[in-house]
Amino acid sequence: MSYQNELSQGANSFSHNGKPPLRVGVIGVGNMGQHHTRVLGLLKDVELYGVADVNVTRGLDIASKYRVRFFEDYHDLLACVDAVCIAVPTKLHHEVGLASLQAGVHVLIEKPIAASIEEAESLVNAAAENHCILQVGHIERFNPAFQELSNVLKGEELLALEAHRMSPYSQRASDVSVVLDLMIHDLDLLLELTATSVVKLTASGTKANHSGNLDYVTATLGFADGAIATLTASKVTHRKIRNISAHCKNALIEADFLDNEILIHRQTTADYTTNYGQVLYRQDGLIEKVYTSKIEPLHAELEHFLSCVRGGNKPSVGGEQALKALRLASLVEQIALDGKVWETSIQEGAIIAS
Repeated sequence: MSYQNELSQGANSFSHNGKPPLRVGVIGVGNMGQHHTRVLGLLKDVELYGVADVNVTRGLDIASKYRVRFFEDYHDLLACVDAVCIAVPTKLHHEVGLASLQAGVHVLIEKPIAASIEEAESLVNAAAENHCILQVGHIERFNPAFQELSNVLKGEELLALEAHRMSPYSQRASDVSVVLDLMIHDLDLLLELTATSVVKLTASGTKANHSGNLDYVTATLGFADGAIATLTASKVTHRKIRNISAHCKNALIEADFLDNEILIHRQTTADYTTNYGQVLYRQDGLIEKVYTSKIEPLHAELEHFLSCVRGGNKPSVGGEQALKALRLASLVEQIALDGKVWETSIQEGAIIAS
């Protein structure tokens, strides 16, 4: 059922390039979906057509706030739009994503791509069969701090990575473990930063609440080139932390995704002396600060998605990349539950698939 908002027919009714604006909808307007709605309403050449949510009160409130239509049944919204952003609980990703792709609608779906590897593969296949864009919301790929970190690391010899992604407890995403909710971000970033395969993995975790899911997990990954990575994710830490440290042969590079800041620490041995050879002071280290852009990652992510829809280009975080991250995350989760060490010598594709 559709509820027509009397205030407006859409936030952006006119195109800026002479072409009809893309009609886009949002399915699920909870914690993340409402932000998709907010940003879509600001973009050029986009008509935010409507939102859908099973919670009628919440859906009508968001629709009224952004002056768009509300749909109680998302299937009715699919009949009216070119693309959708899906921000429903993970267990519904496959059902809603598959219906959208089969309707010929381009999809940006929040991470993880699906609740299981089989469901994720189904979505990837459906996107290909229906010639639709499938992008997955690994939003940290669009964080300016990560993009600058990627550029800096191109000129460094990487030895080890450390990632910390921690949050206070919240009911948000309570249907999945901390691995699929938080750590999967850093696993995806790790796969993007490293060019060699994972050959060894250990993980352990603990449950702090009654959901039955892991709430704190630490994992150590070994790579074929000898580099290692240590990742920690938590839903029970009383401070929000989002950072990655890259230990390189000639530098330590620290990226803070919350402050949008990168610091490069380099060792020096410079002595500053007088004409008589007296040491005035010694510089033991040098810190470089890398300035990044201030663009909101969600804004950049949505712009990229809609650009791919218009141009038919592959998204930087498509279904295949998200499936790879999900396979690795599922392996981390299982090892953390089993308490076993996993090791192999085969290539990356088979490693993650296994």
